[in-house]
Amino acid sequence: MIVGKAAASAPSYNPGMAKTYDICIRGAGIVGRTLALQLASKRLRVALTAPIPPAPGHSDVRAYALNRPARAMLESVRCWPQEEHATPVMSMQVQGDGGGQVSFSATGQGVDALNWIVDVPPLEAQLAEAVRFQPLIEVVDTPQPAALTVVCEGRASSTRAEFGVEFDASPYGQSALATRVLCAKPHQQIARQWFANGEILALLPLGGAQGNLCALVWSVSPDRAKELQNLDETAFCQALEAASHGEAGSLTLTAQRSVWALQQAQARRWTGRSAIGAWVLAGDAAHNVHPLAGQGLNLGLGDVAELVRVLDTRPFWRNVDDPRLLRQYERARKADYALVGGAGDTLQRLFTHTHPALQTLRNWGMTGFERSGPLKHWIAQRAMGTYGASPTHSS
Repeated sequence: MIVGKAAASAPSYNPGMAKTYDICIRGAGIVGRTLALQLASKRLRVALTAPIPPAPGHSDVRAYALNRPARAMLESVRCWPQEEHATPVMSMQVQGDGGGQVSFSATGQGVDALNWIVDVPPLEAQLAEAVRFQPLIEVVDTPQPAALTVVCEGRASSTRAEFGVEFDASPYGQSALATRVLCAKPHQQIARQWFANGEILALLPLGGAQGNLCALVWSVSPDRAKELQNLDETAFCQALEAASHGEAGSLTLTAQRSVWALQQAQARRWTGRSAIGAWVLAGDAAHNVHPLAGQGLNLGLGDVAELVRVLDTRPFWRNVDDPRLLRQYERARKADYALVGGAGDTLQRLFTHTHPALQTLRNWGMTGFERSGPLKHWIAQRAMGTYGASPTHSS
């Protein structure tokens, strides 16, 4: 059954019929919808599977730190959120558990923002509206035959399992607790992060440049996550104020608390062929990283950029399901994942150890890194996605 445009004329599934679509995208989250819009802009016809509606009463508290290439990607399909939903980060402050500190500033990097903290529901709404008005995208409720299937279903992808792809996951023994808090002090466009007692706490600015709303991501043990989730609002805010050393002032909980397990994971194959034809994986269906570096969605939109690039620049005699093209995509994205995921994994494992010797070593390392000059600048450029490119300023 087709949902929306051209429902009456769309064919039912029949392996013997000519394929109607160039691409079928399974999964209509941020990565899936962005990919659909990008491919449609290249004159490819796309079937996009409809998302499962959230449960009644569900509140989406997700927020992502998006870098400059991610912003450019969303701007190119006219889906960059308004300022109150995409707060520029002017500085980042990281504190260790023994005096170590690291800070980054937009001014020091010669850019107008280190990244942007983007509220997920408004972004998803804009993408859905853009899809609705793109005539080359058909929103469907079941997968359709196509030359190429792109799997963007997230970390629990059923299609990945259907294709027999092994997903190597290494649980961190941590859960992320996410919510929103109103701060007594304005956030001043500062992203703050604390490493202490094996936990990682981040307060990310939301609500625009003058706001005092923050997205919270607190990486803790599973038992600690349950404890924090079950605390009453007053006790939870007191625990959070203590963990954040009162830097945001008194805090007020403004949303439900969501918890999920954290893992480092990668699919063994990101492309292949099955009974339905060629397929590739993208986004969390291909890889998972720890949220401490804020690179999860940047990696997913990087997948979109690379897949669109290899399909758009292919020689005219190659089809979109050409194995050489798809292997080119896989090699490029695995290399980026290895760098970003490996760095995040190393930091997570270093800072969750509570041995006094390691505590001393990592805080000494933070102090040395803060003074490292070129190395610190290089790391910042990689995180911002501007390494090897001239900085550009966005309004």
